Amino acid sequence: MSKTTRATQVLDKFGISFTVHTYVYQPATERIGIQAAEALGEDPSRVLKTLMAELDGKPVCVIVPSDREVSMKKLAAAFGGKSASMMKPTGAERLTGYHVGGISPFGQKKPVPTAMEVASLDHSLVYLNGGQRGLQVRLDPRDAQRVLRAVIAPLVA
Repeated sequence: MSKTTRATQVLDKFGISFTVHTYVYQPATERIGIQAAEALGEDPSRVLKTLMAELDGKPVCVIVPSDREVSMKKLAAAFGGKSASMMKPTGAERLTGYHVGGISPFGQKKPVPTAMEVASLDHSLVYLNGGQRGLQVRLDPRDAQRVLRAVIAPLVA
């Protein structure tokens, strides 16, 4: 597995301090983020999942703790929109250039507005997908927010 991806290249370009962590990705698992947290021996609240959604028909990226679910109502409110829904996996892959299970918020083919769960900032370090299945980057969530220009809001149900 390459530890250099579009995601890690973006972090390097911005001068962000991060470490790379690998684990054995289990494609048959139902909850990919929880599986990553268990494999890394980390609390699921520190392992953030990257989801792609549609807000009033336009793509957005959503980052929440792996043990929580996105509230579509709160997501819409975070961007001042009316309605939100999860994007189909094929659409997410086409838009980001990453495979489901390896979608990173960094280095997506087409950058889109991003929102991060406010509770993510409760931690000094969090894990986010590094652009490959089984690859996570650990970094300060404030650095992630800055690079992504993410809206910080309550997003979980």
